[in-house]
Amino acid sequence: MHRVAAVINQGCLTFDLAVPCEVFGWDRSYLAEDWYDFRVVAADPPPIRTATGFTIDTPHRLDVLAEADTILIPGWSDPEVAPSAELVETLHAAHERGTRLVSICVGAFVLAAAGLLDGRPATTHWAYADRFRTRFPRVRLDPRVLYVDDGQILTSAGTAAGLDLCLHLVRLDHGAEVANGVARMVVTPPHREGGQAQYIERPLAAPGRGSELQPTLEWALTRLDEPLSVGVLARHASMSPRTFARRFRQVAGTTPGEWLLEQRLTLARRLLETTDGTVDWVAHRCGFASAATLRHHFAQRLATSPRAYRFTFRGTSDDSAGPRPLAGTQR
Repeated sequence: MHRVAAVINQGCLTFDLAVPCEVFGWDRSYLAEDWYDFRVVAADPPPIRTATGFTIDTPHRLDVLAEADTILIPGWSDPEVAPSAELVETLHAAHERGTRLVSICVGAFVLAAAGLLDGRPATTHWAYADRFRTRFPRVRLDPRVLYVDDGQILTSAGTAAGLDLCLHLVRLDHGAEVANGVARMVVTPPHREGGQAQYIERPLAAPGRGSELQPTLEWALTRLDEPLSVGVLARHASMSPRTFARRFRQVAGTTPGEWLLEQRLTLARRLLETTDGTVDWVAHRCGFASAATLRHHFAQRLATSPRAYRFTFRGTSDDSAGPRPLAGTQR
């Protein structure tokens, strides 16, 4: 059983802690028999008073981290509050024995203060990026992304990005279907721009429910394998191409072509995760002209290849099997 320990200090951030509690602490053995053993660990003498005023009492102290497979720093009371010498020593010992280290939001300050992020790519909440760069110039910080997977050490931006990262960990540990099951229970997208790429891009917004464009976008999502020009979308929406493109940018903040590309890449990732279809089959199923075109966009957007992406989430890069269509994708 994989043991996950979330380390908190006095003044801990409630929402940041709630995310790993929900993902790892809730018994989801109905999704995966070997679910996580989750513990909240106090870095300061308990009870721990949260930033929102209530207290948390836990029997677990830093010695528990010696048995953890994943140590998670879910936020921190204040970036200026340095981790204790005992916590720094414990984190170094964990890193040396191969324990996975994870931070949410300003929890990255703790890992950086321990010297564990030196020379590594990392992220944190955008509002603290300048302060982080000043204090830790040796860290390759990118505050534009949701989270960074650098192998043994993973960091995320704000709380919502922490949820994305926790689902990413479940996906790595138990596979795409289990992670999708957790996402359904917490009513959130299965993942936002995941994959082997270290830097996970921010997703494009889509027009919300009730928009006059919604029927056309829902129609397009069932036809991603077909040519879908702005003219085709505009005709379905009963607009001129110029009006459609202008209205789309107003409500979505991007172009129809950019939105379509992201939807096709999202479908491609899902098919790579859940089917045995060849890369060529996936490419055509998602509306790409060829496997080479799909590989080009994977390299541009995810810094990986379709085969490497499949290997990350399925443990196989075999591209010899024929297509096994995903249930519910046929029209």
